[in-house]
Amino acid sequence: MTYTGKSVNRGIIGAGIVAALVAAATPAWAALSASPDVLPGFNGTVLAVAYSGNTLYVGGDFTSVVVKGKTIARSRLAAVDARTGELLSWAPSADGRVKALAVSGSAVYAAGDFGAVSGQTRDSLAKLDAVTGAVGSFEHSVSGRPYALAAGSGRLYVGGAITAVDGQTRTRLAAFSLGRGDLDSTWKPAVDDQVETIAATTGRIYVGGKFHKVNSTSGYDRLVALEPAKGSVVTGFKPKASVITYAITAAPDGVYTAHGGQGGKANAYSAGGTLKWTATFDGDAQAIASYGNTVYVGGHFDRACKSARTGDHGVCLDGSNSRIKLAALAPADGKLQSWTANGNGIEGVLAMATTSSFGAMAAGGAFTTINGKSVKRLAQFS
Repeated sequence: MTYTGKSVNRGIIGAGIVAALVAAATPAWAALSASPDVLPGFNGTVLAVAYSGNTLYVGGDFTSVVVKGKTIARSRLAAVDARTGELLSWAPSADGRVKALAVSGSAVYAAGDFGAVSGQTRDSLAKLDAVTGAVGSFEHSVSGRPYALAAGSGRLYVGGAITAVDGQTRTRLAAFSLGRGDLDSTWKPAVDDQVETIAATTGRIYVGGKFHKVNSTSGYDRLVALEPAKGSVVTGFKPKASVITYAITAAPDGVYTAHGGQGGKANAYSAGGTLKWTATFDGDAQAIASYGNTVYVGGHFDRACKSARTGDHGVCLDGSNSRIKLAALAPADGKLQSWTANGNGIEGVLAMATTSSFGAMAAGGAFTTINGKSVKRLAQFS
């Protein structure tokens, strides 16, 4: 889940997130430093980040966290005081990868490849107390893999490669009541290929991935807006994304998306689905977040292209600027900004979220340095 803004404010996101993804307005002067804050380091990939107030929740493949040289066990779930950088005692333990997180009120929802959390059977989905980490009664049987979560409109929205929940057919998308935790019997949209990301706003649920048809209807390739209560297609938003959509964030001035392809792309759309601009990179853009007067993009790219033309392996054909795994763009026109926080590695940045509690952006992934300094798999810029 993603929060945006400078004043006090879903993680589903944030995927929450995830990543809600309803952005609050921020002053035009709001800016984030390119020097990362001091946070714990992780021994495995961070795949999900979500803010709630001053707390940053983290999910992924890790099994331990390093704080001032000391190794502390954390099994694929952890929490950090985002203001102080202190590792919190919140420590539910998942027995498999956590791919997505969403925060709603006093609950943290997790999705991934796990079968148990803190010793209690939980098939790919779990509800955790945001303070104690205790496993809630929310329990469902999931056929297939969930990859994305979003909380909004009284529901937890789930997407991925799922085919059924509790024995009931669900075609890559499902929703649950945030109150009772029941499977929603009404919200049953169907897409014909994998869902990678979901973003919840007040009137729309944005969904991105590999699909070409939604509810058996063509023309909503890889990116669609759905009605929050019934799952019907919002026909006024029809962007027809040309390549896989990995991440979505919604802001007052539009919808921003991260894509793969021959080289990666970051796109900006109007609320009506009109493409406003495209920024191109030499590798996939896998995460995106909006804060103040900047759109931040993360991925496994090393360069930002000066044109949309790319060649083999995404090579920029008309010149480029070095931007390794992270880049900043102007929301009005997609112009590359001077903000530079170069990461390293191959996979790079896989998840991003912003918070309005005090002004910060978190990035998780497989990197181990930012601007040459040791920053292991989780970075925060404030």
